[in-house]
Amino acid sequence: MARGMLNTLRLCATAWLSAAFLAAAAPHDSSGRLSTRQSAGKMVFCHFIIGVVDDRTSSSDYDSDMQQAKAAGIDAFALNIGVDPYTDTQLAYAYESAAKNGMNVFISFDFNWFTIANASGIGAMIKHYGSLPAQLKVDNKIFVSSFQGDGLDLHAVASAAGISRDQIFFAPNFQTKNLADADGLLNWMAWPNNGNNKAPDGTKLTVNDGDKNYEDALGSKPYIAPVSPWFSTHYGPEVSYSKNWVFPSDTLWFDRWTEILTLGSRFVEIITWNDYGESHYVGPLSSPHIDDGNSKWTNDMPHTGFLQLAIPYIRAFKANAQTVAPYIQSDQLVYWYRPHLKSASCDSTDTCQQSSPNPSPNYFVGKPHGYETMADSVFVVALLKSAGTVTVTSGSNTKSFNAQAGANSFQVPMGTGKQSFSLMRGGQTVLSGDSLKDIISECVCGIYNFNAYAGTLPAGPPADALQADGLRSFANGMKATCQARPSLGMALAAGTAQPTVPVAGPPTFAAVSVSPIASLTSVSFLASTPSVIVQQLTNTPPTSPITPTALPIPDSPTPTSTSTTATAPVASGGDGSKTITALSQLSPTNCMHAGYVWAGPPGSDAAAYCDGG
Repeated sequence: MARGMLNTLRLCATAWLSAAFLAAAAPHDSSGRLSTRQSAGKMVFCHFIIGVVDDRTSSSDYDSDMQQAKAAGIDAFALNIGVDPYTDTQLAYAYESAAKNGMNVFISFDFNWFTIANASGIGAMIKHYGSLPAQLKVDNKIFVSSFQGDGLDLHAVASAAGISRDQIFFAPNFQTKNLADADGLLNWMAWPNNGNNKAPDGTKLTVNDGDKNYEDALGSKPYIAPVSPWFSTHYGPEVSYSKNWVFPSDTLWFDRWTEILTLGSRFVEIITWNDYGESHYVGPLSSPHIDDGNSKWTNDMPHTGFLQLAIPYIRAFKANAQTVAPYIQSDQLVYWYRPHLKSASCDSTDTCQQSSPNPSPNYFVGKPHGYETMADSVFVVALLKSAGTVTVTSGSNTKSFNAQAGANSFQVPMGTGKQSFSLMRGGQTVLSGDSLKDIISECVCGIYNFNAYAGTLPAGPPADALQADGLRSFANGMKATCQARPSLGMALAAGTAQPTVPVAGPPTFAAVSVSPIASLTSVSFLASTPSVIVQQLTNTPPTSPITPTALPIPDSPTPTSTSTTATAPVASGGDGSKTITALSQLSPTNCMHAGYVWAGPPGSDAAAYCDGG
């Protein structure tokens, strides 16, 4: 298909090769030698899929990704590439952006597309990109990785690159039995599994089982340990790459970072920054990318909370610390949950409800394979400077917990409705707030969605939203009527079907339900997504796919200081003023239009804010 079937889809097509051997893992030496030998030069990488960003037109389109990753403590992006015609263009942009933002990058060759017979072509790419300023070098060697590629002649690659073998640091995702003369290895299996690339089904291999297998094989060579927050994919017959399963991910992100601190590996690789198709992204939804159909389960599902949780752990990891507590700089609650209960039933509208004309061992009819392994819970991690009481309300379920200084993990049974969180200390409220995403009893837009919504308190930046290119395949295969537009943080004017001014992030509209699809006159608004009214289409489908639309996204998110002169109304009161040139500059409770003048914090002027105060 177009774009080489998209790198984001291929990562698990044959990943079982990286997992099946775990069952035969050799006994592990518990002497702690790994933490002893790999305490110096620790680095954190993050896998970045070039195959979904062919809509980027300059290096500036990468700047925000580079800046956010660097701020989180990530040292380098592993740029996963295939053989798509746009690969070199995008690599050039990425390397240029990394250089100007003080970030490092390296190539991760994806052998779903490259072949081990193409050592000369691989070497030529290393020769070209390895000389660029942003190229990551480890031990003064050009760092190179891969997804699979077992059997690649590393000496032939170095020869084709015009350098000696010892000038390249090869750390590929080979199976341990194929270590050969690699300088280190990446383990891809970051999720509990059954040894055959599926959720545990009687056989359960933990991520730590994989660690042990790789450690034993590597001996004194460096290990790249994987860490990932989630895994869920739900592509139906509407695409040629149908796949539909989950790995158990409930507390995986917290548990795995805790393991990482005691593991002692020299390197860690976060999987991934932008693989939206498998729901393990930690980067923003607004990062420019094309939609391969994943928007059905990624729309309104930011993962920014996951990245926030990783930050103190990254600091601790690099300091070779055994605990995260000293690296927590302020109180924070990080929470995540699925948008609906496992009991939700939408067989009549779900896109994976019929068999696929493209047979695949990764495709299952109905709910994702392994969904039973997921708990109907809301998960909360409290990162605290000192002890306090954490209270979580999920619908009608409320529980309070005594939390100690450091990192604390809690969970509460999912309840439909609003999700609220608070931290009390010494009788005083330290943090308190509601999530923008409610839990519902039915399916969102008629789709089984086992992705996670991840948020934080304090709330941080405005709600993260997909851009136009990230929504373009939303309607493909859709059986329920649901607009391809983000809806978090939206409000409708009373008595109308028109949204008021967006309250956060880029221009967004509420998801709506229409009946029939040919008419857009009857709409139902989704307020913070408590419920989506869906209807199975019974009339003849249109001859061409519905084209989802979204407003253009402003180029610059940076506030511009100005005088108070403006053609738009001026809000009185407050300290100073700034003209709003992009909707992404607005406060989450702000109802002003772009072009208005902001004159103070939320609530300072009732005429300028729609926060109910």
